[in-house]
Amino acid sequence: MYSEANENKIDELLTHYPVKRSAVLPVLYIAQEEHGYVTDEDVKYIARRLDMRVNEVEEVVTFYTMYSRKPVGKYKLQVCRTISCQILGAEAITEHLCRKLGTGLGETTSDGKFTVMEVECLGYCDLAPVLQVNFDYHEQVDTARVDKIVDELV
Repeated sequence: MYSEANENKIDELLTHYPVKRSAVLPVLYIAQEEHGYVTDEDVKYIARRLDMRVNEVEEVVTFYTMYSRKPVGKYKLQVCRTISCQILGAEAITEHLCRKLGTGLGETTSDGKFTVMEVECLGYCDLAPVLQVNFDYHEQVDTARVDKIVDELV
């Protein structure tokens, strides 16, 4: 299911938590690193390893935007869609990204490089609108800045 190195990482993680289920976030991250996204098999396996029900693991996976349940591009472009970002132009940024990359919302470009998504609050309301590229945050973006960010990734 996982490489020996990742199995060892999971074993090590479990020694740091008095209750196995507390390791669910880092174990899900390992699963995603291994497969590129969290598969149905990952959810079942993690539930068994952490003494959880499958639906409990699924709830965690679907709550956090850092996990994907289907393959995504090399660069996950996440536009915050909550009120502060919406007021300051997030919808136009999302539309611009989709147009620029020739893809729909939640879809991946044909070359597998980019997936455009909308997500709930990224926690930068005072610096809205916000674009998260994988684990990097870009605040107060506009379409020109988004173009520059994407062009540097190509």
